[in-house]
Amino acid sequence: MKDDLHLDEIDRKLLRALQHDASQSHAALAEWVGASPASCWRRIKALEAAGVLRENVRLVDAEKVGRGVNVMCQLRMKSHATAQRQEFEAFLRGRPEIMECHSMSGEWDYLMRVVVADVTGYERFLMGTLLNHPNVANAASHFALNQVKYTTAMPV
Repeated sequence: MKDDLHLDEIDRKLLRALQHDASQSHAALAEWVGASPASCWRRIKALEAAGVLRENVRLVDAEKVGRGVNVMCQLRMKSHATAQRQEFEAFLRGRPEIMECHSMSGEWDYLMRVVVADVTGYERFLMGTLLNHPNVANAASHFALNQVKYTTAMPV
């Protein structure tokens, strides 16, 4: 499974099962995918080694921890020089309220998903932190009214 990664149907079933519930035992996974527990263990280790499976995490309910406001923030940079981009991206990675950040093509340079407790918290982050960064030219914010779909499961 190194450079010429080929996923067979058992690998795909295993990936779907793990994305559904990664806390399952190897025996439960084996039953789910139709393989032996030892085979499942070997396949999981091979998928980890190939970089297909990454870290194990537990999903946290944002509202229950006081982060129920989702904001999509588009951002434009003052400079696209390599050093400024690298410095800015390091800054973004250090901000816990930024859940996702994508470098974009088109009119805007970055698209971020920011989670905060309330509109005041977002204003504090936007005005006091983000727009004060020396590489930021401007930003546009879009508040999510309702989460219609959310998944972390990759279709395989």
